[in-house]
Amino acid sequence: MLHWKDGQPFSDRYGDVYFSIDSGLEETRHVFLQGNRLADRFAALKAGESFCIGETGFGTGLNFLCAWQLFEQIAPPAASLDFFSVEKFPLSDEELRAALALWPELSERAESLLARWHRRVPGWNRWRFADGRVRLTLAVADVDEALPQLPAGCVDAWFLDGFSPARNPEMWSDAVLSNIARASFAGATFATYTSAGWVRRGLQQAGFAVERVPGFGRKREMMRGNLDSPSQPGITRDLAALPLGRIASSSSSVGLGEHPTHPATRNNPSRAAIVIGGGIAGCATAHALAQRGIPVTLVDRAPVLASAASGNPRGILHARFSAVMDPLHRFVLAAYGHALALLDEVLPVDGVTRAECGLLQLATPDAEAKRIARLATLEWPAHLLQAVNAAMATELVGMKMAHGGLWFPAGGWVVPPQVCARLAQHPLVTQRLGCEVTALERTASGWCASGEGFSVEAEQVVVCCGHQARALSRFSGFPLQPVRGQISLLPATAASEAMRAVVCADGYCAPAVAGRHVAGATSTFDDEATDLREADHADNLAKIVAHMPGVSRALGSLDATRLTGRAGVRCSVPGATPLVGEVEPGLYCSLAHGTRGLITAGIAGEVIAAAMCGQLAPLPQTLLDALSPKRLRRNVQDEE
Repeated sequence: MLHWKDGQPFSDRYGDVYFSIDSGLEETRHVFLQGNRLADRFAALKAGESFCIGETGFGTGLNFLCAWQLFEQIAPPAASLDFFSVEKFPLSDEELRAALALWPELSERAESLLARWHRRVPGWNRWRFADGRVRLTLAVADVDEALPQLPAGCVDAWFLDGFSPARNPEMWSDAVLSNIARASFAGATFATYTSAGWVRRGLQQAGFAVERVPGFGRKREMMRGNLDSPSQPGITRDLAALPLGRIASSSSSVGLGEHPTHPATRNNPSRAAIVIGGGIAGCATAHALAQRGIPVTLVDRAPVLASAASGNPRGILHARFSAVMDPLHRFVLAAYGHALALLDEVLPVDGVTRAECGLLQLATPDAEAKRIARLATLEWPAHLLQAVNAAMATELVGMKMAHGGLWFPAGGWVVPPQVCARLAQHPLVTQRLGCEVTALERTASGWCASGEGFSVEAEQVVVCCGHQARALSRFSGFPLQPVRGQISLLPATAASEAMRAVVCADGYCAPAVAGRHVAGATSTFDDEATDLREADHADNLAKIVAHMPGVSRALGSLDATRLTGRAGVRCSVPGATPLVGEVEPGLYCSLAHGTRGLITAGIAGEVIAAAMCGQLAPLPQTLLDALSPKRLRRNVQDEE
């Protein structure tokens, strides 16, 4: 809980202020920006390079906003910034807004942060700012859980800012400092407002060279330094590229507080990429790559984007979690928050292409009721989901509900072809439609995707074409399974027009738009046909009758033989966890999103783009391993 003391935000939990009473803004600039020599290091970056800052204790986000401001003022336009931070107890929307209101000069950036803040979820969050040049990865988690999930050697500079060590010793433990060192490049720097002796000794034990320097305001001293003895000796920079500090094993005399003029040489993105597949997975990947300055050729066999599984007239944002948060469901949770923030960027709520009307997951049938009851016992942010009874559900939906369930305030529906069009609408994305890729071959300089009458070459390629990827030799052994699904378009009545929210059980029904509800969807494995079937319409209607009797009564008597709709073919794999990441050098995929593609495709594109550019991933390492397509390749080889 945030309180105020002498006009400054104060944490009752830790009995400490969030920043100096002299000036939090100037304290951040003195301690963290100057302490890490960020102005010089940002200015020395080259086109295509990225810089990564790690932070312990996000707090009010002041440090992030100041680093972002300095980066945009000084860094070259084609460079980018990754900012990773951990926060176990995030402020509420209102608390964060009140705290940031103290700094009018940061108001524009603060508003951008607040807009994303409302999309936060437990676990890892990835948000983009400044047209994708600045990326914030916020781990809403305990620091002991979050830091081990960072890859070794990925951070250039650290902001150690976790309340007073005496009041919050867990943030300054030997295990935390050791993980900070493990996640750092050799020569990575740190700065902190504290000068506590036991913290200094812990940093030195972890491998950092430490010096005390003048602090800010009433603080006589602070500490700064660099990683002198990396715990991962193989992960280093070229000595001339070190922005600050020295490597103990080297004969260099570069010392604390000095900085060579040459920036890091890693993170130069590939010159071009091919993305195969013009559905939501392909368009999201193309968008993520283009935002990093990579020219993309987006290839699809259909004459328009979103012609296959992503072509439904409306799709719902349905995030289904489990009380046991295994890797799949932790991925869905992270993907849901990311999808909402991404949609805010490319497809604002307008009631025509997107509606944030809320979504109700009904506690029926019995198995679903048990799952929801277990989920309801956990602590969830109210902006993410809320447990509701039947009376509350009735009020939220606008018609009689026989069951309660889980209410997702940010749930709703989108028009998938519009999402795809907006994602692909980037000057660095070239669309090659009506081109079916029948061959994918490695070349001396990268890859060649070809078909009848065309060929495209690039250094990297990403396959996003669902079950059709089986036709490409490098994916022939993957267990990609087609799953047919059919939706039904139901004519609205005067009574059904009262429906305000999406309702889900075994099936779903969305509020009426232009006189029609969307209901669905069937699921038939190993069926690639897209004809409309009366039996599937009848199945969709039967689910509404069984689980949403109030909706059924409002719709009245419907004849399945007279309904229209659409059928598409999704892709799945055993276990239902999508395949996202590198297949082999230069070859990536984003496949098997199943029914969750509208939610999971966006963050999958970020995973691939970050990997391709050597940047910080948007997900913890355990989830990256769970998504990796190499897991299935290994399983297939083991079976053989």
